[in-house]
Amino acid sequence: MFNFFADKSQFNNESYFISGSDYNHIVNVLRMHIGDKLLVSFSGKSDLCEIESTDNETVVAKIIEKDFQNTELPVKIYLFQGLPKSDKMELIIQKTTELGISDIIPVEMNRCVVKIEEKKKTAKQARWQAVAESAAKQSKRNYIPEIHSIVNYRQALEIANNLDVFLVPYENEDGMATTKDALKQITLGKSVGIFIGPEGGFDENEIVLAKENGGLTISLGKRILRTETAAITSVAMCMLHTEMNN
Repeated sequence: MFNFFADKSQFNNESYFISGSDYNHIVNVLRMHIGDKLLVSFSGKSDLCEIESTDNETVVAKIIEKDFQNTELPVKIYLFQGLPKSDKMELIIQKTTELGISDIIPVEMNRCVVKIEEKKKTAKQARWQAVAESAAKQSKRNYIPEIHSIVNYRQALEIANNLDVFLVPYENEDGMATTKDALKQITLGKSVGIFIGPEGGFDENEIVLAKENGGLTISLGKRILRTETAAITSVAMCMLHTEMNN
């Protein structure tokens, strides 16, 4: 079943009024008809709907079962991702959205190879947000993760200070004991921050700052992971722990 997202202007308690690119996708790409069913997510909930009518601009989808399904995690996971090269950020956004990420904060770190010009940052953010929306539709999320504007490392730490648990996967962390202990802190309703370094890894001063701000350095195993693999692994680890223990 296909999933779409709506905002307040498209909702009237009984139906959704879908227009724009989603209208085109429903009518011209999927070739759906009156009576076909679809999911519409609004305000963190997904309703089961049936197409009631279409015209040249709008699909009217009548709600037949409210709160049909909830695919969200019982914790909020925030990924602080050191800016990677090429299109790796899009891969990270796509896969972590599928895994249940809540927010993604791109971070300029000392060893980032990529330097995005100020004038291009807004366009990048919009592109990344579109990737998140597409992945949220595909994975039938109730919620589209927010892709934040690019921040520097100290700004990222300020955001992380407001979270309940703050994890820093670090290649020099020895053994999995700290990882196990850190995961035990992730319980129902908690907010979790995960800091991932860029291709060059963390600068030692960044690790010191993270620890001073309450960050828990953890291991992801004996192997050295690429930045995109580390991001996906970390989110998957938290997702599985949460799903299995709640």
